[in-house]
Amino acid sequence: MSHRPIALVTGSRRGIGRAIAIELGRAGFDVALTDAVASEELDQAVAEVEQTGAGAIAVVSDLADIDSHPSTLLDIEARLGGSIDCLVNNAGVSVMSRGDLLDVSPESFDRCIAVNTRGTFFLTQAFAKHFLARSRPSVAPHPSVITITSSNAVAASPLRSEYCVSKAGLSMATTLFSLRLAEHGVSVYEVQPGLIETEMTAPSRARYDAQIEQGLTAIKRWGVPQEVATTVRTLATGGLPYSVGQAIRIDGGLLVTKY
Repeated sequence: MSHRPIALVTGSRRGIGRAIAIELGRAGFDVALTDAVASEELDQAVAEVEQTGAGAIAVVSDLADIDSHPSTLLDIEARLGGSIDCLVNNAGVSVMSRGDLLDVSPESFDRCIAVNTRGTFFLTQAFAKHFLARSRPSVAPHPSVITITSSNAVAASPLRSEYCVSKAGLSMATTLFSLRLAEHGVSVYEVQPGLIETEMTAPSRARYDAQIEQGLTAIKRWGVPQEVATTVRTLATGGLPYSVGQAIRIDGGLLVTKY
């Protein structure tokens, strides 16, 4: 059995999730990287984590398939030979197309809720039940659940309404899990990225560049995935030991109230 704790990072093929997986490998975790489909890109992410000296595996898992969650957790522990002590809920989807709230389709709404809110809620539930039921002690000194939401959990983006709803619901779920698990030594946190430079945000780059220059964010630039990953590492390694249920904003001051 490995003497390293295991971190499960969902949606870690690219972008923020990939940066988190690599950073947790550097921090002493073995890492399970998940994505909905097998791909060369996912395998490359695994190889990058292995270069840190960590054990790493690719896990093909549909987050929306909640019945598969318990077996996925068992499979990860069997393959890596240890216990999952850190769950990073990073996987998510955006809207099928931007548009008026009055034109949102049930298909796009249901997709956002199924993955971003429902899937993540029930994966966290499955992890919590699995964690509390196991007999062996945690390898990690600070077991944790870290959920990546968005600035849109708080700030409305009218052209992506279904995404905002899904992230706001996930924010509340994170608060609820923090209250339920604190007495068992599991610290639950929310991380709210703002404008982070990824493939997902690339189509909006030109539009936001001008707004950033005009003061949309206090720090006048885009954030990068590594800045989110560094925050997650701090939380996963017990850097905020007397804190649970907090939402950490990695947004360059986007949500700071201004007038």
